[in-house]
Amino acid sequence: MAKLREGPAFMPADEFSRTLQGFGVNLLVQNIERALPFFRDVVGIEIIHSDPDFAVLRHNRSTWMLHADHTFDGHPLLALTGDGALRGVGIELRLYDLDPDACEKRALSLGYTVLANSADKPHGMRECVIIDADGYAWVPGRMSEA
Repeated sequence: MAKLREGPAFMPADEFSRTLQGFGVNLLVQNIERALPFFRDVVGIEIIHSDPDFAVLRHNRSTWMLHADHTFDGHPLLALTGDGALRGVGIELRLYDLDPDACEKRALSLGYTVLANSADKPHGMRECVIIDADGYAWVPGRMSEA
């Protein structure tokens, strides 16, 4: 499928690639516009750029990307995401230094699924598990105060 973006790209792909360092996250999502409210409104991630094909997000010093499914046309991963398959099964995407209780409250108010309520864990973190619109499991957490 052709890209849906109208107008120029965020920046040339090779130029953007040179800015990336360390560990990166690239999530395939069904629809960029539908995915963004979770990041912005539930976990408070900074949205650097978004268009119908691609988004750039930042949390602390980490840069992440979202690519709409249609931009991966012909990519072997796309065959694994169709027919209602759950994306990200078996992986937790952890966001440190975030208040899990506040994230949980916002998620519930916006209709997201909270798989595990906020709780203090034996490893010293307070965390919850929230499922985003594409089925990814996000774990906002911070050190317990207890």
